[in-house]
Amino acid sequence: MAPLPKIKTSEPGKPFVKLEAANDNNQADGIDAETLLGMEFPPVAYIVDGYIAEGLTILAGRPKLGKSWLALGFCVAVATGGTVLGADCEEGDVVYLALEDNRRRLKERLQVVLSPPQVRPNLSRLTLHTESPKIGAGLIEMLERWRTSVANPKMIVIDTLSMVRPPKKSNQDSYAADYDAISPLQKYAGEHGLSIVVVHHVRKAEADDPLEAVSGTNGLTGAADTIMVLNRTTDGPKLYGRGRDIEEIEKALRFDKGTWQVLGDADEVRRSEQRRKIIEALTDATHAITPDDMAKITGMKVNNVNQLLRALVKSGDVEKVGYGQYKLTGR
Repeated sequence: MAPLPKIKTSEPGKPFVKLEAANDNNQADGIDAETLLGMEFPPVAYIVDGYIAEGLTILAGRPKLGKSWLALGFCVAVATGGTVLGADCEEGDVVYLALEDNRRRLKERLQVVLSPPQVRPNLSRLTLHTESPKIGAGLIEMLERWRTSVANPKMIVIDTLSMVRPPKKSNQDSYAADYDAISPLQKYAGEHGLSIVVVHHVRKAEADDPLEAVSGTNGLTGAADTIMVLNRTTDGPKLYGRGRDIEEIEKALRFDKGTWQVLGDADEVRRSEQRRKIIEALTDATHAITPDDMAKITGMKVNNVNQLLRALVKSGDVEKVGYGQYKLTGR
């Protein structure tokens, strides 16, 4: 086995190895556990802090929900060193494969995102394509030509997976076909320290686990480093994310003029909205009301109403006046 490169030593006898790849699990030679424990690895590099790290990310969502707007927002923010979803981005080169659009629609989208035009940033670091070869038929070679032609390659966005997915082989099962379809992208991202975001769809059927909502088998989610699901519930739009290197997130979002904005953690936003409904109902009430009455007025479940009323009593916003009856404090 070839000796490990000793780039820097933090403690005597402990090599510091700086790996260029985002995914460092594809080493050809084995390593003993003591040597591995003695290594120090650089922290995971984020392209969009808290959301997009180096490696392969699947961004899935329902049709016409705004996945492409979010993907374009990532591209513009990274290419200009701007902000997306409340996160600041370090400027770098980006290529966006908008394979379900044409140049006219892309220009219109950019004009919406960059309004007003008088203050728009320079977008020369964002390369756009509306056509592309498929995986295994020239896509990686095309991406490599882009990567070696720019100064600081950071992000590749492919919109959508179906446009670059290779055909299923006759002897493949569905899991293997899904895994093999995107594993070349995951490997390429890891080898070059890039972030590759692939836009995809979700199933029509509802799923308890957001990852299970991604269309296809677990071969897709298994091959990706991060999964993000854009969904709309009765509480409004949400973005869920889970991955090998990012912390699990669920953000409540708002869409305005081509831009997705973060309202906060989904649970906190939902509770705040429910508190607001209770306060409004008590404000309009002419007498103290019960949790059952409150549930009917607000359309919420009685258990949720009870929990929120207890919290509002504790905070001093609501008073309990008799058995199971509540009113606003001071009224």
